[in-house]
Amino acid sequence: MIIRSKAPLRIGLAGGGTDVSPYSDLYGGAILNATITLYAYATIVPRDNGQIVFYLHDRHEEYRFESTTELPTDTGIGLLAAIYNRVVKDFTHKALSFELHSFVDAPAGSGLGTSSTLVVAVLGAFAEWLSLPLGEYDLARLAYLIERKDMGMAGGKQDQYAATFGGFNFMEFFADERVVINPLRIRNNILNELAQNLVLFYTETTHNSSEIIKHQQRNVADRNQRSIEAMHRLKDQAVLMKEALLKGDLDRMGEILNTGWEYKRQMAEGISTSLFEALYDTALKAGALGGKISGAGGGGFIFFYCPGTTRYRVIEALQPFNGSVQPYQFTKSGLLTWKA
Repeated sequence: MIIRSKAPLRIGLAGGGTDVSPYSDLYGGAILNATITLYAYATIVPRDNGQIVFYLHDRHEEYRFESTTELPTDTGIGLLAAIYNRVVKDFTHKALSFELHSFVDAPAGSGLGTSSTLVVAVLGAFAEWLSLPLGEYDLARLAYLIERKDMGMAGGKQDQYAATFGGFNFMEFFADERVVINPLRIRNNILNELAQNLVLFYTETTHNSSEIIKHQQRNVADRNQRSIEAMHRLKDQAVLMKEALLKGDLDRMGEILNTGWEYKRQMAEGISTSLFEALYDTALKAGALGGKISGAGGGGFIFFYCPGTTRYRVIEALQPFNGSVQPYQFTKSGLLTWKA
């Protein structure tokens, strides 16, 4: 028997950063995001040989351990080890023996929530294997705790919930880590048109999201009014974006993205770069209505809303830059697990 899982990566359409404490604790956060057909995959092969082996196929890395109740988290598989440690501590209370194979369709630090999505996929595979009593909210919250509490990694909450629930979601974040997921029912013709009009471009650069997010957190803790006001406006835009999407007013979504471009840059230093500024100016001159850096910023993916047939002009205008257009579609499902 082998156990498999896959969880979709996401793009954040509006409100990004307002899911991060202490902002969400003090003011409440709101985010609109959607999952796409890029995935994190996990396969568990149970063994009885007293070994634990991790194969990270996208990174061409392999790690071997003797079966134990706690793995070291100061290695190249810190997150994966932390997942195992949680499973043993909270559920099995005994050591396990297995092979874990993982693969992610996008590089770490690319702004699509890769690390969190991989945590969800791996945790989902363990839940399928061991019949753990985890509903969607339970699994997403546990994935969040593993990253933010167990590993001390700075970041928000949206990625774990997006990967678990899937589809288009309007997410609300409150004090005491309370999260409410509002799934949106979007007609297929609107989904297809939006996917046609949103050009996803990979800059072939990556970022350290933790450092950018730490700066953002300091701005809130220090009562930096410029940064806090920018977050307020981004939260407002999540509501406006949701309304435009539900009404099928897609060009309005492009206009909202353009307004949010400036607010996003005001949240913290390092979000935008000279490359992103050049890409953005080039895309708008070619016909895009607006765009957004995916994730915390500093590197990775950027996407542009291109009405009508302007996507072709925008793609052509972006060719001189190092990078590539990423094909994708939107997904309606989140984490999937099964036995084979």
